[in-house]
Amino acid sequence: MAAQAHGQQGSCPTLPAQGCGESPEKEASATYSRPATAMSGEMDKPLISRRLVDSDGSLAEVPSKAPEVGILGSGDFARSLATRLVSSGFSVVVGSRNPKRTAGLFPSAAQVTFQEEAVSSPQVIFVAMFREHYPSLCCLGEQLAGKILVDVSNPTEKEHLEHRQSNAEYLASLFPACTVVKAFNVISAWALQAGPRDGNRQVLICSDQLEAKNTVSEMARAMGFTPLDMGSLASAREVEAIPLRLFPSWKVPTLLALGLFVFFYAYNFIRDVLQPYVQKNENKFYKMPLSVVNTTLPCVAYVLLSLVYLPGVLAAALQLKRGTKYQRFPDWLDHWMQHRKQIGLLSFFFAVLHALYSFCLPLRRSHRYDLVNLAVKQVLANKSRLWVEEEVWRMEIYLSLGVLALGALSLLAVTSLPSIANSLNWKEFSFVQSTLGFVALMLATLHTLTYGWTRAFEENHYKFYLPPTFTLTLLLPCVVILAKALFLLPCLSRRLTRIRRGWDKGGAVKFMLSADHTQGEKTSHV
Repeated sequence: MAAQAHGQQGSCPTLPAQGCGESPEKEASATYSRPATAMSGEMDKPLISRRLVDSDGSLAEVPSKAPEVGILGSGDFARSLATRLVSSGFSVVVGSRNPKRTAGLFPSAAQVTFQEEAVSSPQVIFVAMFREHYPSLCCLGEQLAGKILVDVSNPTEKEHLEHRQSNAEYLASLFPACTVVKAFNVISAWALQAGPRDGNRQVLICSDQLEAKNTVSEMARAMGFTPLDMGSLASAREVEAIPLRLFPSWKVPTLLALGLFVFFYAYNFIRDVLQPYVQKNENKFYKMPLSVVNTTLPCVAYVLLSLVYLPGVLAAALQLKRGTKYQRFPDWLDHWMQHRKQIGLLSFFFAVLHALYSFCLPLRRSHRYDLVNLAVKQVLANKSRLWVEEEVWRMEIYLSLGVLALGALSLLAVTSLPSIANSLNWKEFSFVQSTLGFVALMLATLHTLTYGWTRAFEENHYKFYLPPTFTLTLLLPCVVILAKALFLLPCLSRRLTRIRRGWDKGGAVKFMLSADHTQGEKTSHV
């Protein structure tokens, strides 16, 4: 292994026979089993029954004779791992420095004993302990020789920066006679207990030994997870850095959303607060915490939703121009398309905030004063009834379209969850994210138009010569909608479908698209 080349100098020192931290009064056969009434809680119940393993195709079939697996460690992750292994049909032996104290924490089917006895029989041993405790296992060097050690640990950010070696490489340097595999470090203890359908299914695996990787991969499949080969053990440092990243794919979308919020908030502040103060000497600063924010939120949500579908339009235009799909998109467009999910979820977040803020508007004290003042004006004007039919219909339609748009966005947000997305086939997922998403954009556009109505053509709504805010938000969505409509024209739709099915303008092989190409249109998305 890569780490073994320099591992001899860092290998375990020769330790006394009792150098593993066990108490000297340890008996020869120190295996502890639970009394029949000791553990009747949730940890005693297998998460996946044998019947489910037999009927669920996602769980690989385990041999009739349960293979034996060892676990070194007695923490939360070790307990969850033992529970998952037992429920998947494995025979589990847990090694602990104090088995009598920790035996009650594990499932009753797991055997809890001292570390020396736990590693004597299994060929695959999970090392579920922190890096600083690795040297305490050096006394087990002879017993561990030739076995597969699966390192499941994760460093802290400080440890990751301090150590040039990954935890797995450090473990390999301590035990050069063993084969070290890095795996299961990106799976949480909750995902192990709740099952892969309620968490991340991928298990990243790296090792210098192909056979060891295949062995751990088969175990991961038997546990219901999907193994992903990450290469040699030198990749362990990168794999260990994955759990340390804080929303890496959310940085750019979040900055984009904050930038849009600041822009629209400043624009609305100038129009709704600053202009009345400067030109009419009216104090409207009380609107800043709620009213201006509520006017800003739908602008951000609407623009973000259009930014979800704009890169698809640009990609389609590029494919039409090039006449092929075998050329890479520009990096900025490629990154943009990869962040569409995050942008869409942020759009949903701002839309929900807008709905909540709108419910709070009638609760404001200023709103109550406005109602009283309106009633007084109506009495002074000797008007018995104030009713504008057009405004009534406009507000009814406006609110109804807003609720429908928010409902469509909710479906988009729910189907983007991994647990929901995994239960949909490609056609269903494509319909929700593409067709229903475009419907949500159309509903939001109609919602905005009915809000603005004729204000864009009235001079008194141009404050400081600035147009109403809704006119700015309509620019990008209208471009997306018009482009989508153009791509539906037969001359463009047919050509685009041929390109996405492999036709190349400059290639030697060209084919005619069959008359029925509806399915190709619906299943081929940029």
